[in-house]
Amino acid sequence: MTQITAMLVMFVLYGVLPAAGLYLGYRGIKKVTAPKMLAYKALPQLGYIPEKSLPADVKAALSQINAKGEKLRLMYGDTNNDGKIDDKDTVSETYITIQNLMDKHVPQAVADYRRLHDLDVGDSALADTTKIKHSDVTGKEALLDILATINTQFDALLNASYHQDGQKLLATNRYLQQRFDNPDIDTETQLLDHADKIEIIENLADDMVDKEIR
Repeated sequence: MTQITAMLVMFVLYGVLPAAGLYLGYRGIKKVTAPKMLAYKALPQLGYIPEKSLPADVKAALSQINAKGEKLRLMYGDTNNDGKIDDKDTVSETYITIQNLMDKHVPQAVADYRRLHDLDVGDSALADTTKIKHSDVTGKEALLDILATINTQFDALLNASYHQDGQKLLATNRYLQQRFDNPDIDTETQLLDHADKIEIIENLADDMVDKEIR
């Protein structure tokens, strides 16, 4: 082994490897000790929030809003039922309301609550224990009231969507009963093969559903 080769081996053994070990150890410790961050898929404007910075009941309310909001966005935003929201969909007032709640009002309310915590110089949990002047609620209770209002509104929208879609099913069934139970259907229609008959039923049922919704 030449002198240069020996020097390179010594450099790797006593220089590069220890440095790499220290770096990886530092990264591992940093990862283990780093605070757990919360992220809500349907609430991207919230960003990443340290888990310990929010009370358990606030996190529970945000999780509910996140799940319901994600469903409602697709239900009211995907008007052409192609599984995605794009320029081909018709924008409705309800969809805009949902967007504003998810992208503006919820993140703003959470940010305001967290700023109240920044005003606390000790461990007295000012925002959780001190009532806001001229009110009977604390900062935490005010935030929970906002989230509860939004949760209630989302429940109402989900309930309305359920009944709307249910009416479509009822209208389709009424049409099918009329179609198959009507003795005046002409002979030519009765002789259509099964596939053609189903296609006609689906097209006519869509027209009838539209009338029911209106």
